[in-house]
Amino acid sequence: MRHLIFLFADHFEPRSSEALEEWVRNYPQALGRFGDASGRPPRHTWFYDEDDPAVLEIMGRLCRQGFGEIEVHLHHSFDTAEGLRRRLEERKRRWGEQGALITTDGRRTFGLVHGKWSLDNSRGDAHCGVNNELTVLREAGCYADFTFPAWGRMQPARKRSIYYATDDPAAPKSYDDGVPVEAGRAASGDLMIFEGPGRVSGVPRSFARCGSSLPWLMDRLFLTCAVDAHLPPTHSRVDRWVNAQVSVKGRPEWVFVKVHSHGALAENYESYFAEWSAMLHSHLSSRYNDGKSWRLHYATAREAYNIVKAAEAGHSGDPEEYRDFVIKPYQNTR
Repeated sequence: MRHLIFLFADHFEPRSSEALEEWVRNYPQALGRFGDASGRPPRHTWFYDEDDPAVLEIMGRLCRQGFGEIEVHLHHSFDTAEGLRRRLEERKRRWGEQGALITTDGRRTFGLVHGKWSLDNSRGDAHCGVNNELTVLREAGCYADFTFPAWGRMQPARKRSIYYATDDPAAPKSYDDGVPVEAGRAASGDLMIFEGPGRVSGVPRSFARCGSSLPWLMDRLFLTCAVDAHLPPTHSRVDRWVNAQVSVKGRPEWVFVKVHSHGALAENYESYFAEWSAMLHSHLSSRYNDGKSWRLHYATAREAYNIVKAAEAGHSGDPEEYRDFVIKPYQNTR
């Protein structure tokens, strides 16, 4: 029996209350009819990039209904290590008042998607500025990064992998390579990098050379695990995600598929609430949840991380048992 752990990492950047209300109104209606092997509906992770308590409360409604969890989407520029530490501590404090980023046993922690894909200053000071960012994130309680894949110079050399990166405080892009997470092997490094199955493909050399000046176009066209208005989740794409075999070394029967989008953009609503959403989840159900060859597990970023840690600790069988293995649920989901 093989198990597919499917997670949606949304670079969630709402700019209006209307967009939020659209989510709260449509998401349960559109996705509540689908379920995984345990009957759970599709689980979304909103990597939110601001600190508006009203937004946190509105999204908390969906969290309490079991549709997902809120994590951190970080945009910053010309920053310093101390400035980043202050920002993260203040965010944890403010969000904790809403029950976000604080677990039911009182732990303050978070998963991360870095803005502009510029983790560890990989795209330059204008989109980060902190060369020892992996260390700062670890010390602040970040359990894993979910930014990649990316395009251009931000893309790690290690692709389609779940691995530990070790920080080089004097240089950017310390996550470029690392040690794969492995069953029975102790954790190492400063931060887990949880990559999706996509890759930058089919890009003419002329586009690759000028990619830094065309971020919007590059993102929309060439990230094969993105789901948005330009990239519908066709059956063939879903099958390619699964066939990429992102897994923990030594536990190949647990396959992880992480896809991403910018879900707060109205142009992408089709990906979540209409025909494309039905296309995605119907195919996942029929192809990867037959109970004989495959079992499907919808997961948040936190739950997927816990399942990875369970595999690392040597556990096998049904990953459903390990959703809360290391990090307990957030308070705003209860």
